[in-house]
Amino acid sequence: MSLLVVGLSHRSAPVSVLERAALSADAQIKLLQDTVAAEPATEAAVLATCNRIELYADVDKFHAGVAELSTLLAQHSGVGLEELTPYLYVHYEDRAVHHLFSVACGLDSMVVGEGQILGQIKDSLAKAQDLHTAGKLLNDLFQQALRVGKRAHSETGIDRAGQSLVTFGLEQLAVGGAVEDWARGKKALVIGAGSMSSLAAATLARAGVAEVVVANRTFERADRLAHLLEEQYGQGLAEADDNAVTARAVRMDALPGELTRADVVVSCTGATGLVLTAETIAQAVEGRTGAPVAEAADSARTTDDRGARTTGDGSARTAPKATVAPLPPAGVGSDENCPLDLAAVQPGFSLMGEAAVAGMDAATLEQHAAWAAGGTTARPGRRTPEADAELITALAATAATVGRIPERRRPEPPAERPAPLFFLLDLAMPRDIDAAVHRLAGVRLVDIESLADASVDAPMAADVDQVRRIVSDEVAAFGAALRAAHITPTVVALRTMAADVVAGEIARLDGRLPDLDERQRGEIRQAVHRVVDKLLHAPTVRVKQLAAEPGGAGYADALRTLFDLDPETVASVSRAGDSTDTKDRPA
Repeated sequence: MSLLVVGLSHRSAPVSVLERAALSADAQIKLLQDTVAAEPATEAAVLATCNRIELYADVDKFHAGVAELSTLLAQHSGVGLEELTPYLYVHYEDRAVHHLFSVACGLDSMVVGEGQILGQIKDSLAKAQDLHTAGKLLNDLFQQALRVGKRAHSETGIDRAGQSLVTFGLEQLAVGGAVEDWARGKKALVIGAGSMSSLAAATLARAGVAEVVVANRTFERADRLAHLLEEQYGQGLAEADDNAVTARAVRMDALPGELTRADVVVSCTGATGLVLTAETIAQAVEGRTGAPVAEAADSARTTDDRGARTTGDGSARTAPKATVAPLPPAGVGSDENCPLDLAAVQPGFSLMGEAAVAGMDAATLEQHAAWAAGGTTARPGRRTPEADAELITALAATAATVGRIPERRRPEPPAERPAPLFFLLDLAMPRDIDAAVHRLAGVRLVDIESLADASVDAPMAADVDQVRRIVSDEVAAFGAALRAAHITPTVVALRTMAADVVAGEIARLDGRLPDLDERQRGEIRQAVHRVVDKLLHAPTVRVKQLAAEPGGAGYADALRTLFDLDPETVASVSRAGDSTDTKDRPA
């Protein structure tokens, strides 16, 4: 087995790199064709989802295969090889099998346990089969991965560890509340009619939205999805059902008008550019409210789910330095012994900052420190020069150690954003919705990047350990089966050679003993066959067992050498087996 996978995912690369490296349907086809045309690879399959791009291949040389597959990924993704290389991971042989099985079980998903990946693996295999780039190895591998994934979901509670990205995204829009309570009665707009968009539309319908509008570049697909939603969740099913949903399809040029009606928008298309710009969303909000939309108070720096300050596009930003107001006079104030003249303090000036204490004498500084700490020290009388010198020396020593005079600053209240009235979920890669929408007041946008941040602390079910054990067992079984299959053509060739020897000896016996009747000939023929079968049974069974163990690949070569088997005969048996296996395999 020479299975190799080279790829990148949300675990190895930032969303911005994944977004740029996303492969269109045409690019995937060209990548598969170029991979099998390359010298090291004989089979190829691409697994491309919203948060991973992986190229699987059967290669005859490891290092040459890694170099070729990495180069091809860079060429077809449009991201330079030097930029892409730090984010790539490589798995080989058993580790590659383990990786795909883990992916199929949802262990490597952004939301652990989600089951949508099984459909994506199935689509990946179907595409490779249609293009004839999947041979016996990848066919067996991907079909077994599908079985392992289904086993994990049926035998464990891995489903409880996570949900699909759609469900997780809607939970983020609901800000911790129940999705059903949040969605009830809302009008939803779904952009796209593919598998992810269809799942989003069905999830919203089940959650209790009043209306689902589907927009797609191909109107017929949008209309078909809308009809399916009507049949399953529409008014005709239950006239008295308050949760019944109306569904309709629109063309893409109707988006501006539909945006002003929608409460929640889910977008997942295959577009290479933005589908919804920040200006379009701002106009939609203005159409809903009748007032121009403003940037939120904290638009320059929004807090992500990990507490880090980021810009609207998710990149890190250093907090701007505060503007220092002119110093107020250092008179005696009236707020619990504050030594500052509070009446002269300008708005926005920090009474606890370094600027406030600049120029104070030692006694006033001491009173300010007590006031800032919540103490009740009264303003003392005039201190002696010696006492002032002692205090100033202590402050100078502190400043020399920490680099500044220590300050006690009351925490500033966080900037508040207005409650959102417009909810957007972007599940596309590359993104459909401009990241600048994060800065608009009254709008909540959840995209792949914010989902990745939120999923860092997502709870994992105890069943994950059980799934990991299933994956390990299945990887061992798959490897043993492949190694055993590798020696099967040699065993078949050996038995064929033995049968030819028996047939030749029986023919020679017929010529030397022509007086034997048919019953006697049959007895002799059966006796010779039994002798040969018994002599070959134990060695062939044992050699299959040994070959199935790690490091057992050399037993096939030993068998061919010991019995002087023709390599071409073995190869022809192998080709015949592959042909039959492919013909009998379901599409």
